[in-house]
Amino acid sequence: MPMKGSGSPDQYRIVNEHDGGVGWIPYPDEKMQRACHALVVDDEVWVLDPVDVPDLDDLLAERGEVAGVVITLDRHKRDSAAIANRHDVPVYVPTWMEGVASELDAPVERFGEELADTGYRTLRLRDNRFWQEAGLWNEELGTLWVPESVGTVDYFCGSGERLGVHPMLRAVPPKRVLGGLEPELILVGHGEGVELRPAEALREALSNSRKKMFGLYAKNAKQLLPV
Repeated sequence: MPMKGSGSPDQYRIVNEHDGGVGWIPYPDEKMQRACHALVVDDEVWVLDPVDVPDLDDLLAERGEVAGVVITLDRHKRDSAAIANRHDVPVYVPTWMEGVASELDAPVERFGEELADTGYRTLRLRDNRFWQEAGLWNEELGTLWVPESVGTVDYFCGSGERLGVHPMLRAVPPKRVLGGLEPELILVGHGEGVELRPAEALREALSNSRKKMFGLYAKNAKQLLPV
């Protein structure tokens, strides 16, 4: 199983299909399990950190008209510009995220505390020279999007965890930003989202982050050893 797929994906897997959107994993066989999502608000579609896949436009059109493409992690420029240009919409980037807009060959709109008028509040998860990450949180819907700080893919999750803090953040989990939330659906950028008891999964992930840190590191190191 490759860590990261490459080239144009010839297949993808639908995940977390719900009334408020849909997700897809472009390379189902890769270890990273990169997941992209589209949020639907008032028949408008907001595409998050997307990797392009066959028939993506049809998948989005089933849910409404694309209003914008959104980058929520500085490393996730991916196919945002190409998809935005195809739909004649801007790429939305947080106001405080640096070094991203200048690298996009597409019109750019900045957003601050809220993503346009979607009702999704911006969460500043990480903001430093090495890692700039924004989450999106709709309290009314109970939907939380986290592109990188937490995920469900195997190398994020310690023993018994359904949701895990990123291995590089285990010592400093995002408790201040995420700790008070009670989501009814958690969408993540690596792996399928959490639909079953998501608030419980989030509390456990944050509280166990340091306790299960070395066990996770040992598991990941073992998986890297040649067989």
